[in-house]
Amino acid sequence: QWRFNLLGAFEEGDDTEFEGGTIGGTQFERGVYGLSAGHKLGDGEIYIDLRRQNTGASGNPVFPMDIRYMDTDFARVGYEGVIDGVTVSANVHYTDVSHAMNNFDLRPAPAMMMLRETLADAQTLGAEFALGFAGVMGGDLSVGLDTESVDHDATITNPANANFFVTPFPEVTMDRFGGFAEWTGGLGAFESELGLRVDRHSYAAGEAVVGPALPMMPNNLAAAFNGGDREGDETTVDAVIRLWTPEKDGVSWRATLARKTNMPGYIQRYGWLPIMASGGLADGNIYVGDLSLDPETAWIAEAGVDLAGTNFYARPTVYYRYIEDYIQGTPFDDTPGVIDSPQEMVANMNGDSTPLVWANVDAVLYGVDMDAGYDFEGPLRLDGVVNYVRGERDDIGDNLYRIAAPSATLGLTWEAVNWSSTLEVRAVAEQDEVSVTNSEAETDGYAVVNLYGDWKVKDGVRLSAGIENLLDEEYRDHLAGYNRNGYGDAPVGERVPGAGRGVFLRLTFAN
Repeated sequence: QWRFNLLGAFEEGDDTEFEGGTIGGTQFERGVYGLSAGHKLGDGEIYIDLRRQNTGASGNPVFPMDIRYMDTDFARVGYEGVIDGVTVSANVHYTDVSHAMNNFDLRPAPAMMMLRETLADAQTLGAEFALGFAGVMGGDLSVGLDTESVDHDATITNPANANFFVTPFPEVTMDRFGGFAEWTGGLGAFESELGLRVDRHSYAAGEAVVGPALPMMPNNLAAAFNGGDREGDETTVDAVIRLWTPEKDGVSWRATLARKTNMPGYIQRYGWLPIMASGGLADGNIYVGDLSLDPETAWIAEAGVDLAGTNFYARPTVYYRYIEDYIQGTPFDDTPGVIDSPQEMVANMNGDSTPLVWANVDAVLYGVDMDAGYDFEGPLRLDGVVNYVRGERDDIGDNLYRIAAPSATLGLTWEAVNWSSTLEVRAVAEQDEVSVTNSEAETDGYAVVNLYGDWKVKDGVRLSAGIENLLDEEYRDHLAGYNRNGYGDAPVGERVPGAGRGVFLRLTFAN
């Protein structure tokens, strides 16, 4: 009738090493603790989940600041069960985040006037309610409503100067209320899944505040932001139809058509102050927001086939996505490098004379994904994954910014009765299809070799081990951020290298 669960984990690590030395400012400390309880109620369960995650001093060399702390509380109360033959799922959830970052604890401290600490917090309150019905038009139907309200706030300070403070994202609220319907069942010769979702979004921001220690130019930008239209509403519609044939003689065909929308993030919309806040790109560029951004709308087509034989399998998929109003950083104006606007003047003071502005462009993404394998006679098995994607601007002749390079991973496994060993090679091609508009640098290809082993000691006891980057290859992933921490051996301003050779050992007990 009752259940109780406890969980806990703690991790800490020193600076990451690579073939050329140490990547400064990559140490971390984090823990998570939680409990949950449930009570059987009829043919269902009422439950509560509570969790707290504490992140201590942790380096972020690709960002302008490191984490001093990030404390997050999660809570969820809900019900899942069956009432009169109808599946019911309902919950209310809450998240609270308190966050502090600075540029002097885990990296060389700048001059006193350049000390910075950002204090940020966010709260999310949401609810979900869904019903499931069997035997509707020969299939299963799910319908539901959900809502979410998110509040963000951030203040940049100088701990050495009480008069230095500014709110780059002042009291931002983003609310959503939506409903969905999903149906799964047979359509003629096909199995299918149909889905429709409609959401109403509203967003707003408070007034930016600038301390008396800041120069006149940020004050002017704040005044212009405060005088603008900082509120808005949008309605988005998502839809999908997935079709696949039942497996016959080891073959199953599948296809998907979809429309998917994505709202601009609060950094992209409300970033009135030219700073290095990029929503995770960590590319060293300064970005400026745009209050008039539209949602992204992707039109998606995918097709693939699942093949399975006595000793092989393959699942290739080709896809194409046309994205209207794709959000990407673009040159702030038509004269990059010519400082002739207040935003460019502030950006130049912050170290970037060519800021980018978030803008809606048209984009195309297309590519191929495939996983495949072959089981040789005896204990050997080969498995692999291949990924290829191209991203292009459709409004001008250029490539999209920060698109992953083509890659392939192959693993050769020797599988015995109680143990197995896998030699894995991950190869990544060079990426020379880069964005000229964003002055994106090309990256070289590389290959990394890994070795894994697993031993079933006895029932319920398993020992696993591995050596990653066995040959201690020095490489840089195309999507890696650029180093801004002067400690260590990774050059400042270059892409952060991948981790060098590492080993792990894991002992698992399970009933």
